[in-house]
Amino acid sequence: MSNATVNRVNATLAPEVVKAVKDHIIAIEKALPFLVGLTTAERVAMPKINVGNKVFTEDAIQAAVNNAALLPSFIKVEDMKKDLALYHALDELVLVLQQLAEKLADTQLLAGSEAYASALAIYRIFGAASESGIQGTKTLYEQLRQRFSGQGKAPDADPLP
Repeated sequence: MSNATVNRVNATLAPEVVKAVKDHIIAIEKALPFLVGLTTAERVAMPKINVGNKVFTEDAIQAAVNNAALLPSFIKVEDMKKDLALYHALDELVLVLQQLAEKLADTQLLAGSEAYASALAIYRIFGAASESGIQGTKTLYEQLRQRFSGQGKAPDADPLP
């Protein structure tokens, strides 16, 4: 909760910084023009590589290299090698970007939570002020109270879960 003593994130993000970050993301996408998007159905249907079948794939490639005469012409061992090399290269990038995406999402969650928690505190303060008869606070309280209408709670109930 954001208050006078606890505020874990206290930052601003200038529009020019947002633009610079977006420009960098676009540059990354341009540097990787072969990236594809899959449908959910494609993701579910395709076989996926993992630690165990990665070794199997490497062994199959080596067996194919050593026994090329036994393979039909539609099996392209060089393409398999390229795909596996790309998998390894992207593995490093995916991990770094997932970590960054997690930090972005966590920071966004925390900033929103701090702002909302403070808003709830303000709501309670105006509610108490209104009940105490402080002039002008009833309108403020009623305006904020609209957020909680129709939620099935008693009108004076604490909005926190």
